Amino acid sequence: MNRKSLVSLILALALLLSVGGPAVAQEADIVDTAVAAGDFTILVAAVQAAGLVDALKNDGPFTVFAPTDAAFAALEEAQPGILEALLADPTGALTDILLYHVLDGKVMAEAVTDGLVVQTLQGGEVTFSIVDGVPMINQAKIIATDIEASNGVIHVIDAVILPPAEEAEVETAEQPAPTPTPTPEEEAATDEAAVETAELADIVDTAVAAGSFETLVAAVQAAGLVDALKGDGPFTVFAPTDAAFAALEEAQPGILETLLAEPTGALTDILLYHVIFGKIMAADVTDGLVATTLLGEDVTFSVADGVVKINDATVIAADIEASNGVIHVIDAVLIPPAAEAEETTPAATPTPAPEPEATPTPVAEEEPAAPETLPTTGGNFGATPLIFVVVAAVVAGLAGSAWVTRRRA
Repeated sequence: MNRKSLVSLILALALLLSVGGPAVAQEADIVDTAVAAGDFTILVAAVQAAGLVDALKNDGPFTVFAPTDAAFAALEEAQPGILEALLADPTGALTDILLYHVLDGKVMAEAVTDGLVVQTLQGGEVTFSIVDGVPMINQAKIIATDIEASNGVIHVIDAVILPPAEEAEVETAEQPAPTPTPTPEEEAATDEAAVETAELADIVDTAVAAGSFETLVAAVQAAGLVDALKGDGPFTVFAPTDAAFAALEEAQPGILETLLAEPTGALTDILLYHVIFGKIMAADVTDGLVATTLLGEDVTFSVADGVVKINDATVIAADIEASNGVIHVIDAVLIPPAAEAEETTPAATPTPAPEPEATPTPVAEEEPAAPETLPTTGGNFGATPLIFVVVAAVVAGLAGSAWVTRRRA
């Protein structure tokens, strides 16, 4: 099999974050699926540099473990200049790395077991593990699974995996120069700094650092809820991506501007509808589970074919922990029932007043009849309390394929 036909499979990953079920159902090939997403620019550049785009339209099937842009950024941060070096030699180490992310055949999430070892198209082997319910390939977490294309399947990962030979070269190049033995005081100071660094950021800082939730961040800021997100919690936040907000705007042009113009009204209600009090991990979710949000309205979870949904939104990355809760990334904005009713219910048309009937001349002995009156009805809506805890991610990183959960009592 031509090596070029294998690598570009990685591009299909893009579909996960930018399109939902209908797009997947159309089963475009891996190339078209990836290009349409627009969230994997580094991966696309790598595949183009290696001249592998056309090969991705082959029949396959292939299984691709696709790193996000955030995964490539982390690699560059750990090894400054590595991406430029790889792109300068696209048919060498770059191609080997890309092929190391591809398996021959279609391997779905349910086929993966702890300790499974599989040979890649590069020739090296990868090892799967399940750690606290989270599936991993080598040292990378699998954050989204079973993204099907016409010529294979894609699983999204949060790190670039390196073939053994490349990893050995990297480790050798990174060997530090000998350093003097630190004093006990220096060791104590270093340990204290390490503990501080290891502490998780709160939900707000986690979301802002992700850079993929600009619309969500703007909404939270407009509603004046940033400080509230730094509360102790714990909270569980279902965070829509920027692509999710874009899809909402496309379906209802002008809705974002309208919501931002009245941030303490419908906007706050929508944000609160994405937050649950308490820390709910992926393993706690079961098919049919119903949970009450901070808005006071319920959301319903479903699990089918390894895909987890909250109402009609797909959970595309899970268990992103923060110091005051956990974040799960979703591909659509959740709309509370009341807001949905307002969107679908047309304005009431006033009933025209009946035309007066001719009044007959009364007989002297008769008293005129009392006029008939129509009953009137009315009502008003109470204000919804405002609170919010919502975020963001990520990226990139994210959930596993299997959610083993418990049903809420």
